[in-house]
Amino acid sequence: MVTKTEETQLNRLESQVDNGGGGAWEYLCLVRKLKVRRSDKVLKHGLSILNDSKKRSSLGPEEWTLYEQVAIAAMDCHSLDVAKDCVNVLQKKFPESKRVGRLEAMLLEAKGSWGQAEKAYSSLLEDNPFDQVVHKRRVALAKAQGNLSGAIEWLNKYLETFMADHDAWRELAEIYVSLQMYKQAAFCYEELILSQPTVPLYHLSYADVLYTLGGLENLMTAKKYYSSTIELTGGKNTRALFGICLCTSAIAQLSKGRNKEDKDSPDLQSLATAALEKEYKQRASGKLSVLTSAFKSLKVSS
Repeated sequence: MVTKTEETQLNRLESQVDNGGGGAWEYLCLVRKLKVRRSDKVLKHGLSILNDSKKRSSLGPEEWTLYEQVAIAAMDCHSLDVAKDCVNVLQKKFPESKRVGRLEAMLLEAKGSWGQAEKAYSSLLEDNPFDQVVHKRRVALAKAQGNLSGAIEWLNKYLETFMADHDAWRELAEIYVSLQMYKQAAFCYEELILSQPTVPLYHLSYADVLYTLGGLENLMTAKKYYSSTIELTGGKNTRALFGICLCTSAIAQLSKGRNKEDKDSPDLQSLATAALEKEYKQRASGKLSVLTSAFKSLKVSS
């Protein structure tokens, strides 16, 4: 994750390069280091170096890294002729390279040659079953074709080997949610919370899934995770505050007030509604009446 300091540094350097102040290579190196995607800028400033023989030769071995970076940026920008030229240069320099072979497969994917790209990725994985990038490209390939069941299959196979990949668990969870497979999505978020218990987004997403599933037990658990989201964000997550109100209302309807385990609901709900009212007064006072109406419909006190 890019820190605010790093983002500020990147933006400052980008502005400097855009305004002719130099530093294009340093900018491209920083983009690569931070693993951010600013493809249009990378394409523009990368080509300005590659098309200048003096600048290009001054890079030494890093010239080939730049060709790779520009090739990927060109694919992002759908400048496929530029991408093809870069890949051809790399293929001539490194004819047996699997890394270049991966770029060739990505170019096929960018062209929409799904079948050829799939064959290329499969061949690469036969040579190296632990190539994480190729595994993820197969997932992207399936998603691009609208084949979500295939994406789920590839992600599950990938996670059998790379179980600590948080991004993959999150992507799998989001695909499950899009297909309304909420129990499977809940499992993914449980894995994420176990591995990164201090990330509020995972607590919030898990609570959303449990609330959607419904049922008294799921609602009780959802309320707890909305509460933990509020705690982790210092009380500043509006969605989680609304979640507390929604869960409290739903639990009250299902249990009819006889659930002793939920005896803290009135106090917790009162704190949530008070926090929401305060936030709306500060940021959207014109919508306060809408909030009051929402509380009334949920039968919670404001």
